[in-house]
Amino acid sequence: MPSRVTKSVIPAAGLGTRFLPATKALPKEMLPVVDKPAIQYVVEESVDAGLNDVLMILGRNKNALANHFDRVTELEHTLEKKGDTAKLDRVVESSAMADIHFLRQGDPLGLGHAVLRAKRHVGHEPFAVLLGDDLIDARDPLLTTMIDEQESRDATIVALMEVDPDSIHMYGAAAVEPTDNPDVVKITGLVEKPAKEDAPSNLAVIGRYVLKPEVFEILERTAPGKGGEIQLTDALQELAADDAIAGGVYGVIFRGRRYDTGDRLDYIKAIVQLASDREDLGPALKPWLASFVASQNADE
Repeated sequence: MPSRVTKSVIPAAGLGTRFLPATKALPKEMLPVVDKPAIQYVVEESVDAGLNDVLMILGRNKNALANHFDRVTELEHTLEKKGDTAKLDRVVESSAMADIHFLRQGDPLGLGHAVLRAKRHVGHEPFAVLLGDDLIDARDPLLTTMIDEQESRDATIVALMEVDPDSIHMYGAAAVEPTDNPDVVKITGLVEKPAKEDAPSNLAVIGRYVLKPEVFEILERTAPGKGGEIQLTDALQELAADDAIAGGVYGVIFRGRRYDTGDRLDYIKAIVQLASDREDLGPALKPWLASFVASQNADE
């Protein structure tokens, strides 16, 4: 029987240039989405799926991420003296939710290289990779489904989502074959950011993977590709081309709510959507939004 996934890897070494100058001193993963940094949503997703052993791969100037998940005893004592238990619980939660480890990537050689850096920590077990730009709504579980599929099929699992064909050039696109499950497909090939006319489908790869440890051997011999980076897609393509290596690659089609915080406009939309759904903010925010939109339409 294959091992059950117990560990997750969160690459967090990117520079966040699309959010400059905000990310000149603040890591993009620490940008707030309502009242929590984006990275905390990702860690919470990992924990909710039963993966309490989390490894973050960091780049330079990312100490704020480690600080966020560390204890701040002075702040805790201050809140405790004030009797502000609600805020105290939220502060303590971020430092107690998981066993979080931090590792520097070193050379900035891309996502594939960041995943490869996790080899010693992961060992010979399957593991999950969660990218911080993609936030998956907690009401629409994805990772648990992927882990179940990995265990039952003993294969590599990738998250896919249907996108507008006009937008497929922004993603990796999957060539697929159907399986006995309408929400699961067998991936036969991957094309990175294809033109609309060259895309094998409108199924885009989003930032969740459940990988088998055989991926490390492939990444170790994967030559740098576009931009001088080692691409995880290249390793997945090799796994998809030969089922004998590690059981092939399958895709779980996600049909729930996803928020892309790597794009400025989508980041703003994510904040509005998540705040609107909250019981403490939504009742006041939604009428204001309706009034604001009405006033903007009236001015046109």
